[in-house]
Amino acid sequence: MAERGRPRGFDRDAALERAMRLFWRKTYDGTSLADLTDAMGINAPSLYAAFGSKDALFREAVARYADQDSTGIWCALRDAPDVDAAVEGFLAATAQAYADPDNPPGCLIVLGAQHDADEAHPAHRELRDRRRHNLDELAARLSRAVAAGELPSGFDVAGAAAFLLSVQTGMSILARDGADRAALDAAARGGVLGWRGFRRLDS
Repeated sequence: MAERGRPRGFDRDAALERAMRLFWRKTYDGTSLADLTDAMGINAPSLYAAFGSKDALFREAVARYADQDSTGIWCALRDAPDVDAAVEGFLAATAQAYADPDNPPGCLIVLGAQHDADEAHPAHRELRDRRRHNLDELAARLSRAVAAGELPSGFDVAGAAAFLLSVQTGMSILARDGADRAALDAAARGGVLGWRGFRRLDS
């Protein structure tokens, strides 16, 4: 028998996809329960039966985004043959992803909730933790380049990682404010120039 409150033929995966896109467009704080049930095509009892709560649904939606919609950006960083290609690929892939006309503009992890200092709020904490993870992933890639001899031993890994993440974050805000692909590509090229400046300072 179907779980109580869940309609016959309920497609959980499709409903999660619709919720993810709604949060991406409207943010956690701007999305009401009525918005969710309307977009997902289910009633409130069905939502709670399938996902537990709005907070739990949001966390699952963010995980889906990270696993599905942002993978190209981070693959470009991880899989490039050298650190310069990794940085250039990371920023170019960011521009492409954030301007994709088939998706909401910008990044769910950057823009998915109002920014405040409340560490206790589950949705805000989820996004903050994921942004910190992204910073760590950038630092790890740069540290790998130091270990390989591509960057000098005293290279400012933390500073460069923070710079690159700040460029990506700014590109997300630009996209949300209506910047087109050409503008985001220009921002990515500016980020590459900044990266080269970091390299010269530490050479």
